[in-house]
Amino acid sequence: MGVELFPRADRVDDASLVAGFALGDEQASVAFVRRFQDAVYGLALSVTREPALAEDVSQEVFVRAWRAAGNYDPRRASALTWLLTITRNAAIDAVRARRPVPVLAENLERLLDVTLRSEADTEGTEGQALAALESERALERLRDLPVEQARAVALAVLGGCTAAEVGRHEDIPLGTAKTRIRTGLRRLRDALKEGSRDGTPP
Repeated sequence: MGVELFPRADRVDDASLVAGFALGDEQASVAFVRRFQDAVYGLALSVTREPALAEDVSQEVFVRAWRAAGNYDPRRASALTWLLTITRNAAIDAVRARRPVPVLAENLERLLDVTLRSEADTEGTEGQALAALESERALERLRDLPVEQARAVALAVLGGCTAAEVGRHEDIPLGTAKTRIRTGLRRLRDALKEGSRDGTPP
């Protein structure tokens, strides 16, 4: 009879559970999934807004976590933070795969459903503009931007594309893509500030 490496695995600390998961210990693996599955699914659902897709993402997350568990360092992040980072990346990948070209102005309301609200700690001009994009007022202001800037902002903020991806999609240099995103976000912020001074709720 083999010796159980992780007896009562549901009671061990998170880091030890990850270690057992990395070794393929059955008890540790089951306990690991049970402990974190609700948090993983919750974040996946908040990003994808589609229960079935969130289920698929959750399964992919635990596969990715198993592959990466051997490199997990508890000194750098808690097990939950580490796993939710994997979840966020997997969910973004899934959303991008479903919506590879999310830029048309008439679809902006629908695209708001996939805006990542987990970026609450973003600071500065981009942070203010990202938060403001969740309002109807911001949608109106976004449509008022020059077309090339509106497209860049929609791709970057609503579609989750990097500046490099925006550049490839729009067939422009990386520097131009960054400038369009930055300028568009700044103009959006200023327009929303102006609306607030006029007495219009942001």
